[in-house]
Amino acid sequence: MHADIHPMKESNSDIKGSKMYGNLAHDTYAQNNIGIESPTKLIEMLYEGVLRFNAQAKKSIKDSNIEKKVYWINRSIAIVTELLSILDIRQGEVAEYLDGLYQYEIKLLTEAIVDEDIAKLDEVSGVFKGLLEAWRETTNVA
Repeated sequence: MHADIHPMKESNSDIKGSKMYGNLAHDTYAQNNIGIESPTKLIEMLYEGVLRFNAQAKKSIKDSNIEKKVYWINRSIAIVTELLSILDIRQGEVAEYLDGLYQYEIKLLTEAIVDEDIAKLDEVSGVFKGLLEAWRETTNVA
C-alpha cells in the first residue's frame, strides 16, 4: 500500500497493472466519491464505458437520432482522450503502442460522427473488447 499516493488498498498486480496510467484518473474519481477500488479497476471501467457508449451511438445511428449519436460518440472520445492523457509513455513499448492505438481510435470515432459509420464504431468496439480482455488477464481483475 502506498499511503502517500492514495489511501486505498492495492495489491501488487494493481500496482503493476496501473503503472502506465498513474493515479490522475483514480484521484479524480476518488475526489468525486465514486469509490473505485484501484487504478486498475478504473481502467477496466473506462474500457467498459467506451463499449457502452459505442453501443448507444450505434443505436442512435440506426434510429437516425443525430443529437444522441454525437452525444454518445463524444462520450467515447472523452474516455479515450482521458486514457491518452494518463498514459505514461516512459513505461516503454506497450505504452507507446497504446498511445498510437488510442489516437487512431479517436480518429475513427470522429469519422463515425461525420460519416454516420456503424462499421467504424464496430471497429473501435472490437479493439476495446480486446483491450478489456487483455487488461483483465494481465491484471487479474474480474
